Amino acid sequence: MRLAKLNAFDMVVTVALDSTLATVLLSRDVALLEGLLAFGALALLRWVVSRLSVTSTRFRPLVRNEPRWLIEHGEFRHDPMRDEHVTTEEIEAAIRAAGLGRKEDVGAVVLETDGSLSVIAGRDKMLTVLAGVSR
Repeated sequence: MRLAKLNAFDMVVTVALDSTLATVLLSRDVALLEGLLAFGALALLRWVVSRLSVTSTRFRPLVRNEPRWLIEHGEFRHDPMRDEHVTTEEIEAAIRAAGLGRKEDVGAVVLETDGSLSVIAGRDKMLTVLAGVSR
């Protein structure tokens, strides 16, 4: 299982929200109203960025990962694997979890935007669901 299920922006905002909440609760130097304003500003920023990432194709790549094709017709694609820091062992574990015993029986393995690995069986089939996946 991949550790990251959040994109980078979501993780940063989550840590900032946690830190703000902890500071408000533990520090006597920060007024409750200041903490609530900071918390609200971060939540608003998260909402604006989320909305823009859905509606703007120019903005989306700045805050969201693209799915990456890691195995193509049973062959490892080492450049994307290296770029995404995914090992052959992680891919093989995903193939086993999909109920397959040979990488040669795999049409594709895709690193999804949430960090999970999708395995598509069947090398001889046309892989139409991969049209939007980065090579």
